[in-house]
Parts: sequence; C-alpha cells; structure tokens
Amino acid sequence: MPISQTIKTSELVRELRSRLGLTHEQFAGKLGVTFVSVNRWENGKTHPSPVAQKLLEALLVQIGESIQGLHSQERQVVDLLAKPFKNEG
Repeated sequence: MPISQTIKTSELVRELRSRLGLTHEQFAGKLGVTFVSVNRWENGKTHPSPVAQKLLEALLVQIGESIQGLHSQERQVVDLLAKPFKNEG
C-alpha cells in the first residue's frame, strides 16, 4: 500500500475520532477493536481491516447526516428570523 494511502487513512481515523469527541478507548469500543489497533491506525503502522473500514464508513455517514441536519435547522432558524423583515417591504 502506498505511503500516501497510509497518511490519508491515519489522518481520517484521527479526525473522525476527534470529531466524535471520543478517547482512543471509546472509539475502539464503538468499532469492536482494541485501543492498540486504533493507536496503530492513527500512527499509520497498520490499516483497519475490511470490517473495521465498513464501520468507519458508517460513522462517517452518521457525521455527514448530523452536519446536513444542522445546516438544515440553521436555515430554518434564519428563515424564521428573516420572516418579519420580508413582510415589511
């Protein structure tokens, strides 16, 4: 596997864990792996197994849906706040 792939995977794992606000132990528990596995992934020493990769993808989808939902809610709030001003004109 190319070095660039190693860097991308390690950065992705670290960023995902960080955005979820989880410790190595908590993140490992969500994925059903050990602290050592997560630590090795983040340091680029090993790569997640295909099963762990699928779980990582599922977590990314969850984060994506949360972000989209947040943006949608923000738009609704802005629309509600702007409504009185639209009726003035």
